[in-house]
Amino acid sequence: MTKIQVLPNAELCPEGVEFEAEPGETIIAAAMRHHIAIEHACEMSCACTTCHVILREGFDSLEAAEEKEEDLLDKAWGLEPTSRLSCQAKVADTPLVIEIPKYTINLEKERH
Repeated sequence: MTKIQVLPNAELCPEGVEFEAEPGETIIAAAMRHHIAIEHACEMSCACTTCHVILREGFDSLEAAEEKEEDLLDKAWGLEPTSRLSCQAKVADTPLVIEIPKYTINLEKERH
């Protein structure tokens, strides 16, 4: 199991949270299993940027993003060099620290 720390996010986890994920599991799947409702307007199909996260630690442990993800990330709000779509980033063995950006490009939030 791999430790994931989510930094405080005013809407989703004001105190921040830590949980464990299975290697090979996507960040969003692990987060949702632990009741962190990361937005995912495209139902995790790599068709939007609403599940964008920023890796503060552990970025280099992830497999490289594919071209489709890279193209979408260019449209994400608050893009940083260590940004990933959480529906595409699979956990490895290295602990991760992630930040969920305050905003997305989705004008209407969907609750799943």
